[in-house]
Amino acid sequence: MELQNLNLQGKKVLIRADLNTPIRDGKVTDNSRILGSLATIRFIHQNGASVILMSHLGRPEKKLLPDGNIDKQTFSLKPVADELKKHLSGKVVLAADVAGADSKKQAAELKTGDVLVLENTRFEDGEKSGSEELAQRMAELADCYVNDAFGTAHRAHASTTTVSKFFKPDQRAFGFLMQKELEEAKKITVSPERPYTVILGGAKVSDKILLIEKLMEKADNILIGGGMAYTFLYAKGGNIGKSLCEKDKVNLVLEILEKAKKRGVQIYLPADAVGAKSIDEKSPVKEFPADKIEDEFMGLDVGPLTSKIFREKILQSKTIFWNGPMGVFELAPFSKGTIEVAKSIAQATKNGGYSLIGGGDSVAAVNQFGMQDRMSFLSTGGGAMLTLLEGSSLPAVEAMIRS
Repeated sequence: MELQNLNLQGKKVLIRADLNTPIRDGKVTDNSRILGSLATIRFIHQNGASVILMSHLGRPEKKLLPDGNIDKQTFSLKPVADELKKHLSGKVVLAADVAGADSKKQAAELKTGDVLVLENTRFEDGEKSGSEELAQRMAELADCYVNDAFGTAHRAHASTTTVSKFFKPDQRAFGFLMQKELEEAKKITVSPERPYTVILGGAKVSDKILLIEKLMEKADNILIGGGMAYTFLYAKGGNIGKSLCEKDKVNLVLEILEKAKKRGVQIYLPADAVGAKSIDEKSPVKEFPADKIEDEFMGLDVGPLTSKIFREKILQSKTIFWNGPMGVFELAPFSKGTIEVAKSIAQATKNGGYSLIGGGDSVAAVNQFGMQDRMSFLSTGGGAMLTLLEGSSLPAVEAMIRS
């Protein structure tokens, strides 16, 4: 059911949002995901309801305190609640737990226009395992459930997937952000306008194998940069120095190249590279042909010739999907390739093409370079978007649309 069709008057609405934001010194440093959730929250308030927000933040289970307990101070959603207060006119309070005594008490006291933020869902052992007991406790806090967290839709967790089973079909809906993400995904998964060009970067080929094979069914061009490109170049007999390389994936890479050739899909690898002896802004840089990198150097960005070749292909395209930077864009000496790709996509978009930036580092790069308004759509969920493109279903979406 669409959010617009839910009966909200006088109800308490449990929203699974993706508020997993970067935090430094107790302050949110990038509020884009919080801003993305506001339309859904405000609509619910305007229709006479109160809101109970739940989200995870980071991976607290991976960084335990010396005594083995979760660091609840570092991974608290308090900074998120504080940031929400700046953008909402009603009361915003933080519960001391996820679905325990305090959240139950505060949920019962909510008035129309209020927001209760539950603590980090990953403070609960049953979250990642999809615990029905935890999901039921979450569900008991509210009358309706809204999933607006596309970024976690590929996770079968208690707060993303299991909880929806405790609400009837007319009590659950997708939020506006989730609706938008699913609509935009169709533009690159269902009959994309051609020519269709995919740009892939990032560190490892192994992370993108399923994606590449699936994209070959629809894409006309696949442009490969980032660390993963060097495994391709090595497989083709190139000298890549100390560049990142998954040597155990060489045969798989050769199979991908052969499949692409048979299907008429053009795969473009870097023609040149910017290298250094270490990943350091102060390390002297040197340009090489991408398959002739000196032994003591590693490729850390694509070079100017590659940027020119990639630009030509991007500007010829009507549909563009980008996931993964061309190099270590966080460091200025190795950022130019990623900047040039972003500029090219922005120009192609201005020329009438459609561009979708697939989450994660690609979105971070676009934001860092101030080009977010020059792209057609920036996805909030890299992992979820890639799961869709790989041809797999999203557990959280499937749970919402079941009868």
